Amino acid sequence: MPVQKPTSGSLFMVVAPSGAGKSTLVNALLKQEPAIKLSISFTTRAPRPGEEHGREYYFTDPEDFLKRQAEGEFLEWAEVHGNYYGTSRLMIADQIANGTDVLLEIDWQGAQQVKKQFPNAIGIFILPPSIAALEERLKKRGQDEPHVITRRILAAGGEIAHSPEFEYVIINQEFAVALSELTAIVQAARCRFPQQAARNAYLFTQLGIHAS
Repeated sequence: MPVQKPTSGSLFMVVAPSGAGKSTLVNALLKQEPAIKLSISFTTRAPRPGEEHGREYYFTDPEDFLKRQAEGEFLEWAEVHGNYYGTSRLMIADQIANGTDVLLEIDWQGAQQVKKQFPNAIGIFILPPSIAALEERLKKRGQDEPHVITRRILAAGGEIAHSPEFEYVIINQEFAVALSELTAIVQAARCRFPQQAARNAYLFTQLGIHAS
């Protein structure tokens, strides 16, 4: 595993099974914490109603995606529910090096790949209060056909089994509580020694503080 150089920005990975409320939580967090930048991924899935190219995702076709993947453009990539998803490596590295906190909404497979390149990335897994609640949320969302919902519910168990790989787990039963917990994780991460030392290098030098 490579040693990640100290950066003033933090990299957050938020993972959850479909319908657990990940996107709603992340969007609320970004409103409260505008300094955090949401990483925009490439995907081959079709845009959902209201989604725009370059805002939610960079929408592309499988041929273009696989060409980019072969050229090593992606930090992580995976095939999920028949579609490809990938994240730009250079964008992530540049932003956190320049002091920007970056948040990735990805799946557990992508999180494993990110950890290999950015060992200090902070993993946060969002759990539903129950499988029944997960199914109900997927139905209320109204974005998927019944057979797709069934497939997502069947996949949820396998995805949830990877939650022990993450530093933090949030149970999204009460939205306000879950959002408060997510915000607390972000704020605590900014107080880690490497981030404080990188952001306040002059002060740390004046105080005679050195990394061990």
